[in-house]
Amino acid sequence: MSELIKNVEQAAKNILFNCAKGQAGDTLLIVHEACDEGYYDPKLHGLIADAAKTLGFEVTLFEIAFEPDIKDPSPELAAKLAAADHSLFLARLGDQLRFQKNKIPARSIISYAIDSDMFLSSFARADYAGFAELKGLIEAAFVAAKRIQVTCPAGTDFSGSLQNGEFEHSDIYLKRFPLSIFNPVPIFAFSGCIAQNGFLTGTGSQYYKPYACELRDTLLIDFKGADITGFRGSQRDISSAQTHYEMVAKKYNIDPYFVHSWHAGIHPACRFDHPASENFERWSGAAFGNPRLLHFHSCGKIPPGEISINVVDPSIRLDDALIWEKGVLHPERLRGGDMLLARFPDLARAFRNPVKEIGLGPAERLSFS
Repeated sequence: MSELIKNVEQAAKNILFNCAKGQAGDTLLIVHEACDEGYYDPKLHGLIADAAKTLGFEVTLFEIAFEPDIKDPSPELAAKLAAADHSLFLARLGDQLRFQKNKIPARSIISYAIDSDMFLSSFARADYAGFAELKGLIEAAFVAAKRIQVTCPAGTDFSGSLQNGEFEHSDIYLKRFPLSIFNPVPIFAFSGCIAQNGFLTGTGSQYYKPYACELRDTLLIDFKGADITGFRGSQRDISSAQTHYEMVAKKYNIDPYFVHSWHAGIHPACRFDHPASENFERWSGAAFGNPRLLHFHSCGKIPPGEISINVVDPSIRLDDALIWEKGVLHPERLRGGDMLLARFPDLARAFRNPVKEIGLGPAERLSFS
C-alpha cells in the first residue's frame, strides 16, 4: 500500500469511525461547494467520497453555491440532511449555521481540513478520540483554576476566571473535524487588553465586505467584561478599527463593542502555509486550530459575533501552571496529560514537532498585505 493511500484511509477512518461513530453500510452525505468557489480544495470531496465508499459507506455528493448571507439550508438540502445517517460539510454553510440549533442535524460534521494536504496530514490523521480527551482535560483545568492569565509578546495581558465555573453552554451544534479548539471561555469575569497586529477579520458567521480592515501598527484593545472600553495605538489604527466595528454593527444591527468569549487552538498539526492576507476568509476558517493562535469573538451578542480579534503566540497560565507558553501547548502540564500522551502516541508525536506555519507575514507578524 502506497503512503498516499495509507494516509487517505487513516484520515477517512478517523473522520467516519472515530468522529462520526459510523459503520460500514451507513449513508454519508457530503455537502460541498462548487469547484470554482476557491475556498475548499475542489479535489477534496472526491478524495473523501472514494475513501468512504472503500470503507463501505453509501455516499451521496450534493453541490451547493456559496451564499454570503444565507439563513437556512434549501428545502432539498434539508431533506437530504434529515435522511442521511451522517453529513459532512465541505462548505462554509456548515460554519454559517453552526450556532443555529435545529438548522442542521446534530450528527453533521464540519471539516476544517479545507484542502487535500491538510486532510492527508497528521492534522486529520491524529486520533479524534485523543483530542476529545485533551479538550476535556483542558476544560477541567480551566474550571479548577482560580485565576487565568493570558499574555503574548505583542502586549496582550488580561486575566480573570470562569464565572461560576461554566463554559459557554452552546458552543456549536455540530461536530468539528479535526477537533482543534476547546469550548469558548465567557468573557464576563475577565478584563485587560488584547494586542492585535495586521488586521481585524470576520468569524465565518457572515461574509461582509470588506471582510478585514488594515492595522499598520499594534492596536491595543482594552476591555472589561463584555465591553470594549477603548483602543490604544496610532490614530490611524484606532480610526480604522472604530470605522470597521461601526460598519459591521450597522449592517447587522448589533452592538459593535460587545465581546462574547475567547478560546485557543489545541491541535499542533494545524497548518496554514500561505500568508493570511492572500485570503482572509480561508485563514480565519482554517488556521485557528493551531495553539499559536487565540481568538476573541466580538461585535454582537449572538455567538460567535462578527469580528474576530486574533492573538499570536499566547501564554496561558492557570494559577501556577503555564499550559500555553508563547504559542506552545504543553499537555504534559495538565493533570492526566502524561497518561493521555502515552495512550495516544500519534498525539505525542504531533506535540513533539508542532507546526509553526500559521499564515504570518513579514517579521513573523499577522499582516494585511
